[in-house]
Amino acid sequence: MPRLTIDTPTGPFTLIERDGAITAAHWGEDDGDDETPLLAMAAAQVAEYFAGTRRVFDLPLRIEASAAQQAACAAMAAIPMGETQTYGEIARDLKVSAQAMGQLCGHNPIPLIVPCHRVLGASGLGGFSAPEGVETKVWLLKHERAGGLLI
Repeated sequence: MPRLTIDTPTGPFTLIERDGAITAAHWGEDDGDDETPLLAMAAAQVAEYFAGTRRVFDLPLRIEASAAQQAACAAMAAIPMGETQTYGEIARDLKVSAQAMGQLCGHNPIPLIVPCHRVLGASGLGGFSAPEGVETKVWLLKHERAGGLLI
C-alpha cells in the first residue's frame, strides 16, 4: 500500500492509501515514501490544517473496519472544527456504552482527518492514541480554538 510520511508540528504523520482512498494514518514514521496524487493531496490538506487555513478535510476515505467502527468514525467526522462532543453523547446516538465509544475512538484508523481528538470524557479529556497522548490532543484542540475547554 502506498504511504507517505510528512512532518507536522505534532511529529511525523504517515498517510496510507489503498485503492483510491485514504484507509489509515498514524503518528510516526513508516517505511516507504510513495507520492501518489492522492497522498500528495492528503499531505497538502494536512499541512493546510496545521497552517490554520483548512477547517475541513476533503479526501476520499474508507474505514476498513466493523460497522460499529464505521459508525463511530462517521460520528467523529461530523464534529466541526473547534467543537467537541463527549464519548457519552456519541455513544447515546450510536446505542453503545461510553466505554465502547472510547474504545472505538482509540481504534480510529485515520486519526486527525477523522477527528477523534474532538471527543472528550464527561469529566476530562479522555485518552489519545498519538505518541505524546493527551498532550497531542490538547495541542490539536488549542490549535482548533475549541472553546474555553482547556484553559
